[in-house]
Amino acid sequence: MLPILLHDEHLIAIDKPAGLLVHRSELDRHETRFAVQLLRDQIGQHVYPVHRLDKGTSGVLLFALDRATAATLSRQFEEQAVRKRYVAVVRGHPEAVGRIDHPLSRRRDEAERRPHALADAPQPALTDFTRLATIELPWAIDRYPSSRYALLEPVPRTGRRHQLRRHMKHIAHPIIGDSSFGKGVHNRRFQQSLGSHRLLLACVEMRLEHPFSKAPITLTAPLSDDFALLLERLGWSSALPGDWRSTAVARG
Repeated sequence: MLPILLHDEHLIAIDKPAGLLVHRSELDRHETRFAVQLLRDQIGQHVYPVHRLDKGTSGVLLFALDRATAATLSRQFEEQAVRKRYVAVVRGHPEAVGRIDHPLSRRRDEAERRPHALADAPQPALTDFTRLATIELPWAIDRYPSSRYALLEPVPRTGRRHQLRRHMKHIAHPIIGDSSFGKGVHNRRFQQSLGSHRLLLACVEMRLEHPFSKAPITLTAPLSDDFALLLERLGWSSALPGDWRSTAVARG
């Protein structure tokens, strides 16, 4: 069963686990489980995704329950009226606060690609971030005798595909566990030394306006147990607000 964060007559939000696709994709043809299908079967009605989370990203995922609501919510995302906050573990020590203003070209699934179409022009893309904690581990990687990592709160101000992952790579602080935009040697070290086999990126909070009541909504998804236990091992649990922490870690 997918954990439900909010459910009313117009919309439903879930806490998507890492490793689950939102919907069918040509890039993962072998996959047979999708959030759209699982949630539809769980609640017994069609659902309409209004934004994306990458397969490896966990956290808040919002759906509409009818086409009219989907259109209204989609406009909120397009107008950048929805605020999303993430938690990420990255390589290196970024600045304490920063802004990444770097245009990104549109990335398409195989089914969206047209063989004779011109390449999409880069679109404006903006990400703010705050550094929450840092650590230096005695891991000799490449030419360095130790390895630095940081806990980050990235906040995307635009909604380009893979924006956070591509922006963090752009400033040379890729997200750990990212097989496409990260650095394999650091990903493998987290797997071997800390037992982490996932993308260390989670959407922990989303704020928006209800499409009909106009009331403000705050959706919160605490970190999954595996993510939260990793942060605990790194001594970073206290760096997060209480409602972002895993209940399992809080009980422990």
